Amino acid sequence: MWGGRFAVGPAEIMEEINASIDFDRKLAAQDIAGSLAHVAMLARQGVVEKADADAIAKGLTQVKGEIEAGTFAFSRALEDIHMNVESRLAAIVGPAAGRLHTARSRNDQVAVDFRLWVRDTIDALVLQIAGLQRALATRALDCADMVMPGFTHLQSAQPVTFGHHLLAYVEMLGRDAGRFRDARARLNECPLGAAALAGTSFPIDRAQTAAALGFDRPTANSLDSVADRDFALEALSAAAITATHLSRFAEEIVLWTTPQFGFVRLSDAFSTGSSIMPQKRNPDAAELVRGKTGRVTGALVGLLTVMKGLPLAYSKDMQEDKEGVFDALQTLSLCLAAMTGMVNDLTPDAKRMKAAAGAGYATATDLADWLVRTLKMPFREAHHVTGRIVALASERGVGLEKLKLEELQGVEPRITADAFAVLRVEKSVKSRTSYGGTAPANVRRQAKAWLKKLGA
Repeated sequence: MWGGRFAVGPAEIMEEINASIDFDRKLAAQDIAGSLAHVAMLARQGVVEKADADAIAKGLTQVKGEIEAGTFAFSRALEDIHMNVESRLAAIVGPAAGRLHTARSRNDQVAVDFRLWVRDTIDALVLQIAGLQRALATRALDCADMVMPGFTHLQSAQPVTFGHHLLAYVEMLGRDAGRFRDARARLNECPLGAAALAGTSFPIDRAQTAAALGFDRPTANSLDSVADRDFALEALSAAAITATHLSRFAEEIVLWTTPQFGFVRLSDAFSTGSSIMPQKRNPDAAELVRGKTGRVTGALVGLLTVMKGLPLAYSKDMQEDKEGVFDALQTLSLCLAAMTGMVNDLTPDAKRMKAAAGAGYATATDLADWLVRTLKMPFREAHHVTGRIVALASERGVGLEKLKLEELQGVEPRITADAFAVLRVEKSVKSRTSYGGTAPANVRRQAKAWLKKLGA
């Protein structure tokens, strides 16, 4: 493609390090869409004759069909998807194919292709996130009254409901989807027409190609158009945060399925066995979601590192932008699918969770609140009194509810038998009626609101 300047071809190792067709063939559909929009604009502007433009468009459609059918022969000698398509186009329509590259460069071509791919993938990921949210909210509605321990520092803290716990991830995923939508809105400007870096002297209509490809507008600066990949970085950032949320939930599933917790069970469909220990049931799907988060986060760090020292405008370093993005966003898609499957599959053990919810003096805060409400005690004093009662129960090796009234009154004489009512875990969760609290009525209301919002 640059034979006029170079007398000999590249060294074998140069071809090996330079070629990108092994991975950028993923951009084939977007590359052809961009070329079709570009040649249509060139014809309307009189830059290319209509007959040539029609032949090019017909040839591009044929190339697209060959790629979709799996009959297209990709060549590493042609480096990338752009030259592979153009070479095949030339074989189909002849010299007219050479007019397609008028008023553009591979720099703006790859920039538009990559934006289109990231935009399409974001749209698919947002739909997947909504699907996982629906699964979680549906489960939350079913489990609005199911009591489980809430943890801080992985120690029993206060009782919550399983439905409330699941809705926490619905909220996180809602913000994740919002970050993806924000990233999409910012990337939705078209770099086509920026050419190599300075624009072009041909009378092109960039607004036309932008509209044809579904962009809101053309990019405003030709240097920025080809030099930055912040749209990919932003998508990766959203992906890394989403993957981190999935990883946290995956970790909880791993814990919950252990015999020591026993809060939930996954069926054989989402479990594996051991080659040596016949009793084992391993939550490998959850473990893999947890592990694959490293790939997503690594892609973000990798691209940040590629971009951090590049002067304007395009440098070949930027060829390293795609593999990590392709892998990370497709990995996230797989993790979302696996997590949705696990949420639909898991069976909670209500009895086991309820028993655990009452362990570790989890209703101590309820007792402190009772002292504040009933005895008008300042909270700090109530906290101290309750701490002494917990110490007493610990010394006796019993739960708070198993202490005798006279033992409570030995710490605080004004305590009455009414205090025992707040020590039951069901009473505790029902009392948490503040907005966003774990009370079953709140959980049902929030779950229904999310399901309505998600169109379920």
